[in-house]
Amino acid sequence: MSDQAHNVKHEAVPQWAEGLYYKRGLFSEAMVYHSEDAIYFEVRGQDSGIVRFTFEMVDTLKKVVEEREALVGSPK
Repeated sequence: MSDQAHNVKHEAVPQWAEGLYYKRGLFSEAMVYHSEDAIYFEVRGQDSGIVRFTFEMVDTLKKVVEEREALVGSPK
């Protein structure tokens, strides 16, 4: 894990998390990390929560975006 990840003072960050990215700013805290089968986006602050995107979901989203761009053209 990065040096920033070691500074996270929250016990809920899974020990198996790889590629942890830690950033303070727009939210009180936002973290992105992944396991072997999913990407997690965690936001802490007034509206805290965790969103889990499986790699299958991300791949499907990529295909949908590519198909849409093929139909309407690339955004300017």
